[in-house]
Amino acid sequence: MFLILFDQKLHIAPITSSPIRVIDLGCGTDIWCMDFADEHPSSDVLGVDLSPIQPSFTPPNCIFEIDDVTSSWTWPLNYFDFVNIRSLYGSIASWRALYAEIFNHMTPGGYLHQLEMSVQFESDDGTLASDHVLSQWSDVFHDASKKFRESFYEVWNLSRYIRNQGFVDAVERIYKVPVNGWPADPHLKELGRWDYLHITQGAEGWGLMLLTKVMGWSVQEAQVFIAKFRNGVRERKEHAYLEVVVIHARKPGA
Repeated sequence: MFLILFDQKLHIAPITSSPIRVIDLGCGTDIWCMDFADEHPSSDVLGVDLSPIQPSFTPPNCIFEIDDVTSSWTWPLNYFDFVNIRSLYGSIASWRALYAEIFNHMTPGGYLHQLEMSVQFESDDGTLASDHVLSQWSDVFHDASKKFRESFYEVWNLSRYIRNQGFVDAVERIYKVPVNGWPADPHLKELGRWDYLHITQGAEGWGLMLLTKVMGWSVQEAQVFIAKFRNGVRERKEHAYLEVVVIHARKPGA
């Protein structure tokens, strides 16, 4: 979905040459790392995640480590030329602390690239009512994130935190991604179809813990709400979308 959004690019940071040392924070299944390593054979790419779910077969210039990026970093200072973050919202207790670690361990002139997706469903034409299940989903998740102390509202503060940390040339771009294939535009329609798959497959994984452990719902109540949510995502008369926030910034120096 994000490759379609970025016209088949892995990022939109204005790097002019292949970075030497690259790190992907919260790499998940290591897909981004492997693709970047293939495109930049002169780069050494490191993927870091809490879960050992990465494949054993990777490009020779791509490795992964099990680590918690919210702990104090043990890598050398001024070490990484490119830092990638994708969809870590809700997982970071202090973005300011993480950006401080990134800044200190990044080479002068290196780039930070981050992509986060809002949980706030919206429409520009008023077709998404406040009592629709998509709106209810957003409200519940924002309430849960406040109780969880990892607010989903932070997505709108990230660029400010990055600038305050000392990064320069910070650029924030906001993309509207449809929740299904409702747009007439072929590009947006294809993007929406992938987002529909992304949302419907991810709903239970996103919602079950927050709804039960944080909000105190029963598993049955949570499953019913998730099922209603999936049905709501299918509806095309609501021209709903989610905003994707993309930020890239540079550490001052060479």
